[in-house]
Amino acid sequence: MSISLIPESAPFTEEQRSWLNGFLAGWTGVVESGGNGELPANGNSMATAMLTAEPVAVEEEEEFPWHDPNLEMDERLKLAEGKPLERQMMAAMAQLNCGACGYLCQTYSEAIAAGEEKNLTLCSPGGKDTAKMLKKLKKEAGTGASANGQAKSNGAATNGVASNGSAATNGFSRANPYTARIKSSSNLNRQGSSKHTSHVVIDLGDSGLSYNVGDSLGVYPTNCHELVGDVLACLDDVNGTTTNDLAEKYCLRSVSEELLELLAQKTPHPEERSAVESLVDSDELDTMDVYDVLQRTPSARLAATELMECLLDMSPRLYSIASSHKANPGEVHLTVGRAAATIGGRTYKGVASTMFADRVQPDHPVRVYVHPSHGFTVPSDPSAPMIMVGPGTGIAPFRAFLQERATADAPGKNWLFFGDQHEATDFLYREEFDELAQCGKLTKLSLAFSRDQEQKVYVQDRMREEGQELFAWLEEGGHFFVCGDAKRMAVDVDRALHDVIATHGQLSDEQAKEYVERLKAEGRYVRDVY
Repeated sequence: MSISLIPESAPFTEEQRSWLNGFLAGWTGVVESGGNGELPANGNSMATAMLTAEPVAVEEEEEFPWHDPNLEMDERLKLAEGKPLERQMMAAMAQLNCGACGYLCQTYSEAIAAGEEKNLTLCSPGGKDTAKMLKKLKKEAGTGASANGQAKSNGAATNGVASNGSAATNGFSRANPYTARIKSSSNLNRQGSSKHTSHVVIDLGDSGLSYNVGDSLGVYPTNCHELVGDVLACLDDVNGTTTNDLAEKYCLRSVSEELLELLAQKTPHPEERSAVESLVDSDELDTMDVYDVLQRTPSARLAATELMECLLDMSPRLYSIASSHKANPGEVHLTVGRAAATIGGRTYKGVASTMFADRVQPDHPVRVYVHPSHGFTVPSDPSAPMIMVGPGTGIAPFRAFLQERATADAPGKNWLFFGDQHEATDFLYREEFDELAQCGKLTKLSLAFSRDQEQKVYVQDRMREEGQELFAWLEEGGHFFVCGDAKRMAVDVDRALHDVIATHGQLSDEQAKEYVERLKAEGRYVRDVY
C-alpha cells in the first residue's frame, strides 16, 4: 500500500499525482511499509502536515475577450468595462502581441498601470489612437505620473514573456542588454532602388546568447549625431556627459507633457507660451520631435539637466531575427528597412534603421537582448509543409526558417511568397533563395513585384492565382505563416486566404472562416505582424 500525499481533490492528472506522490514521499521520508501505512518517526510532523493540509486553491486562468485584433477599439473597451485599469489599458492596444513595444499587450498595460512604464506611445500598430486612449484612461484613473513621463524598465527578465525553453539568455534582457559588436551592415537593395534595406550581422561574442528562429532581437539604438547637435545648441550648461546621454540614453523623437509644461513656464513671451501650450493633445505633436518644440520657444533657455528630466528613456526596437543560430553560431542577423521622411523641409529619421544604414561601422557596439516568440517558429514536425508570406523586410524570419530547415535537412516542403517594388533592385536575398531552390530546400517561390508592370501585383494576388495548390498544401497539413505590416498587407493576405479556402474547398464564407479558425487553433496559421 502506498500513502497518497496529494489530496484527491487536487487538480492533477493521475500521472501527475503519481509522480508528485513519489517525489514528496522521498523528500519527507515516507516509504511503503508492508501495507500498514505507518509514518516513520523522522518524517512524522512534515508528512502529517501534508496529509491534513487543506487543498490548495488553484487560480482560474483569466480570459481576455477583447484580445482580438479584428475588433474595433470601442468594442474592445466595452468588453473591458468594469475591469481593473490594466485590463482596460490592454483593451486599448492593438492586440497583436507583436512585441514592438518591448512587451506583450498584457504586460505593457500592467507596467503602465503599476507606474513602471511611463511611455504611452510604444504600441506602434495602435498608433496615436492607442496612445490617446491610454492617456485618457490614466487620467480618469487619477494615477500618479503623467501620461508621457520618463520611461522606466519593469525590470523583469523577459517582460512577462515566458521563455520558449531552448534559447539561452544568460541573464541578458530588456533591463540588462548585452553589448554586442557589429560585424557588418550592407545594403541589400541594388543601385537605382528607392529603398535601403540593411543586412546586419551582429557578433554575440562570449555572451552565451542563443535564440530560436521566429524570435526577435531587441536593439537599443543611438540618436543621429546631427539631431543631438541641434538639441545641444538650444541648451545651456552642456558638457561631455550631456552629449553622450542625449546620444544614447534618451529619446529625442517623442515629446513629453513635462517638456511642454516646462517650456511654457520658462518662456517670457506670451506668443511662444501659447504656441507650445497648443501642442498638448494636438495631432501636430505626432510629427514633431524634441528639437521642433525647442524651436517653438527660442526664448526659453533650458539647462541640459532640466531638459533630460523631461525626456523619455530610449526604448528598444524589436526586429525579427533573419538567421538560424544553428547555421550561424555566435551571430544574429537582421533585415532592417531604412525609414526617413521629409516634412516641412526637415528630414526625420528612424532612429534604429538609420543607425544601421548610416552610422555603424564594423566593431561598433550595440546593446541587444533576445525577445522570445510565441508559437511563431518552424513546425515541430519536420515533414510538415510550410507556406511563408513575407513581402519586403517581412522576409527576415523566413530566411531564418529556411536556414533552420536546410541545416536540419528537414524533408518538409517549403513555399515562399515574396514581394517588393522592382525585381531588378529589390529582390532581397535573391542569390540565397536561388541556391536553396537549386538544392531542393525551397520547393516553390512565388514573386510579386508591384511596380514592374502597369497593373500592381501583390503577394495576395499570387495566392489567389495559385490557390488550388495552396489549398492542397493546407489539406496536407501545411502551416501558414505571415510576417509584415499589420494594417494593410496582413489584412489583405488574410482575406485572400479565406477566398482561397472558400473557392478551392468549395465552402461557404462561414465554413471558410471556421476552417481558418481551426488552422489557428492547431497552430498552423501564425502571424508576426506589426
